Amino acid sequence: MTSDEPRATDRLDQVSLFCRDIERSTRFYVDVLGFPHLGTYGDLAFFDMGGVRLYLHRKDDAEWQPGSFLYFLTEDIHHRKEELEAAGVTFSSAPHLIHREGSTGQETWMAFFDDPDGNTLALSSRVRP
Repeated sequence: MTSDEPRATDRLDQVSLFCRDIERSTRFYVDVLGFPHLGTYGDLAFFDMGGVRLYLHRKDDAEWQPGSFLYFLTEDIHHRKEELEAAGVTFSSAPHLIHREGSTGQETWMAFFDDPDGNTLALSSRVRP
């Protein structure tokens, strides 16, 4: 393998989250967030998040636990937040500055919300000066 050939660990392939209701979660990730639904197989559902698969696995309340935060990159964080609020999403924070890169002045902005099962999600936007 040459140095310019990709390695198996060069790119994220799939993210998994637990959910309590596969149908409710499927509606949220398709109808609200707009991800293409790749298929549901019993207690498992798969979505395409721009080339990265989201794998939801239904668990009973006793087994459910929140997963890692998922950050969704968007060009216009304020507009996307308004769209999601219109679809019924409640945000726990308004878009706010997280970081300003010293050498370029590029800013990273974020706004946080939960999916129907309490998994924390966020919009993320990189803003040039």
